[in-house]
Amino acid sequence: MQKTSFQNELTISSTQQRNGASNSRKEVRKIQSWLTLFSMSHPGSATATGIDGDFGKATEQAVKNFQKAKGVAETGLVDQATFDLLSAPMRAAFLGAGQGAGLRELILTIAENHLVNRPFELIIDQQPNSGPWVRAYMDGNEGSEWFWCMGFVQAILDQAASVQGKNFKKLMPLTYSCDTVGMTGLQKGILSRYTQIRNDPSVVKPGDIFLLQQAPHDWIHAGIISAVDDDIFETIEGNTNEGGSNNGNAVLKRVRNFRKSKLDVFSIESLV
Repeated sequence: MQKTSFQNELTISSTQQRNGASNSRKEVRKIQSWLTLFSMSHPGSATATGIDGDFGKATEQAVKNFQKAKGVAETGLVDQATFDLLSAPMRAAFLGAGQGAGLRELILTIAENHLVNRPFELIIDQQPNSGPWVRAYMDGNEGSEWFWCMGFVQAILDQAASVQGKNFKKLMPLTYSCDTVGMTGLQKGILSRYTQIRNDPSVVKPGDIFLLQQAPHDWIHAGIISAVDDDIFETIEGNTNEGGSNNGNAVLKRVRNFRKSKLDVFSIESLV
């Protein structure tokens, strides 16, 4: 795999605990981030806490509550075994065995596997587009300016291509820019414009990438197409929300009407 920053989100350098001598602000933030992410899918767990790098009483109690929810000893400290439990969703998403008869099917099953593990961004130091999932998709980068929809798309492509011993960078450069991918598609002749797609939806196949066009050479959002119907694409996309924003906060499965939206499509066929 080319995109391996997720590995940094799966380990801590040493055991972290309340007022611990070996505490690291960076590692404590990682713990607090995963505790808060756990609370989003388990709202009654009382594990949400501030993400400030300070392992105080509140963080200790949040850890104990997490340990209780997982049925393990409520020590309040986080060793690697406890951190493995905290970061298990990312481990499952990135290291789960991809299955599929071909690259397109692999892309979809891997994207679905990420989806069910609930990737979600956090706000850290008043900066959205932050947290473990964003850093994993964006090669360690995070913060307000780091829109992560293309980072998500490329992480899925990379993971799927790697299963087949292929390099996704033969299809497109490593980038976080929808514009770069769009221009690459135009140069290679593998980007179908929305007008063409409306006339002939059969040019689009599951596993291809949609690019939301703002202007002919300006694209503001991207995602993976999982199904095609007469009027709509079903998609799996990152950095979106229930309203379809290009700067949302989660990976979601959506339905987009390509007859009403300017959705260009980048074909992955040459990598298949």
